Amino acid sequence: MTKDEQLAFEAALLGRAAAIEAGLRLLLDGRTLAGEIARPERLMAAMRHGVLNGGKRLRPFLLMESAALFGADGEAAMRVAAALECVHCYSLIHDDLPAMDDDDLRRGQPTVHKAFDEATAILAGDALLTLAFDVLADEATALPAERRAALVLALAR
Repeated sequence: MTKDEQLAFEAALLGRAAAIEAGLRLLLDGRTLAGEIARPERLMAAMRHGVLNGGKRLRPFLLMESAALFGADGEAAMRVAAALECVHCYSLIHDDLPAMDDDDLRRGQPTVHKAFDEATAILAGDALLTLAFDVLADEATALPAERRAALVLALAR
C-alpha cells in the first residue's frame, strides 16, 4: 500500500467512524421506541459508556464499505452496522467483567463494571445484544422482511 493509499484509507475510516458514532448516539439517546417500556437511565448511561468510548469502528466500516460496493441502501446499511457494533461492544463489556479478564480500563477509560458496577455491566451488555436484534428486526431498517430475518438468523448463529 502506498502512502497515498494509506492516507485515503485512514480518511475513509475516520469519516465512516464519525457517521457510525452519530448513528450509535441516536440509538442510545434513551428515547422509548414504539411498544417499548422506558429504559432505566442508569442502564442507558452504562450502555453509552460501553459503546461511545472511541474505537476504530472497523467492523461497521467494513460492513458499510461492502454495502456500498454492492449498491445497498446506505441508511439500512448504517443501521445494520450499528447493530453489529452493539454486539461487539456487548462482547467487550462482558469480556472485561471480573469473572472473565477483570480489566479495569478499556481504551484508557474505566470499564463499565468499574464505572458502574458488575450487575449493571452485565445488564448493559445484555441490553446491547438485545438492541442489536431489535435494530435488525425493525421495519425502520429499510430492508425486505425476509432479509431482516436472515440478518437476525445470521447474527444469532
